[in-house]
Amino acid sequence: MANSSENNFPPQKQDTQPGKEYLMNPPPQYNSSQYKPSNKLQGKIAVVTGGDSGIGRAVCNLFSLEGATVIFTYVKGQEDRDASDTLEIIKKAKTEDAKDPLAIPVDVGYEENCKKVVDEVINAYGRIDILVNNAAEQYESDSLEDIDDARLERVFRTNIFSHFFMTKHALKHMKEGSSIINTTSVNAYQGDGTLVDYTSTKGAIVGFTRALALQLVSKGIRVNGVAPGPIWTPLIVATMNEETIVRFGSDVPMKRAGQPIEVAPSYVFLASNICSSYITGQVLHPNGGIIVNA
Repeated sequence: MANSSENNFPPQKQDTQPGKEYLMNPPPQYNSSQYKPSNKLQGKIAVVTGGDSGIGRAVCNLFSLEGATVIFTYVKGQEDRDASDTLEIIKKAKTEDAKDPLAIPVDVGYEENCKKVVDEVINAYGRIDILVNNAAEQYESDSLEDIDDARLERVFRTNIFSHFFMTKHALKHMKEGSSIINTTSVNAYQGDGTLVDYTSTKGAIVGFTRALALQLVSKGIRVNGVAPGPIWTPLIVATMNEETIVRFGSDVPMKRAGQPIEVAPSYVFLASNICSSYITGQVLHPNGGIIVNA
């Protein structure tokens, strides 16, 4: 696990989204020998959108180590290599009593696709106990003039529409004790002048999390969020310029970017009724020490 006081990411840039984890140098850390699983999610069926790389891959890995059966989505034709790698990772991590994991290629920005994902999961596994809405994309812009209708719709579809659609259909198969976890961002709390549309969706996710938690509390279904700070993922190298990447994360109190494995335990905590049965409508902040007062 990274603990250096300075970043030393080599210059690199990927010109298309989604970014590819297998091309990154150094590769993001999705696991740690220091992590000791304790069957926190034994027997659970977990669905993770955008689970092929970055934070999603680390979450899938820890969920598997904790005994869950894991299903994740990815973008077909663009994330095939990362998805294949993640599938092998969680197959090795799964416990004996867990069922085989599944990778589903899909664009979760559209309701019919989200329904198909849920239907496939139910046909294969019968229920959903944990839903992690994690898929996201972002593009840098210095001016609103750069954000046209098509881009605005694209970012909102991936980043917040997918939360609504996946949750809407998954809820039909979730019972008391189930958990929904939404990935927002530190940007929802402090803003980012070059990621206005992305930041707007992340703010919407915070509102969605709080409102849905109140709506579902009587059903015994908890809804929470995680707001990562600067984390070394494919989204970064597919978005930012080389100069920014070299010093990525250096402006937070810990003076470094975080790794996916440093974020994923927050999802385990929120998914586990053993750990967080009295927590709903809240957001955890693994962000390197940034004070957000929220």
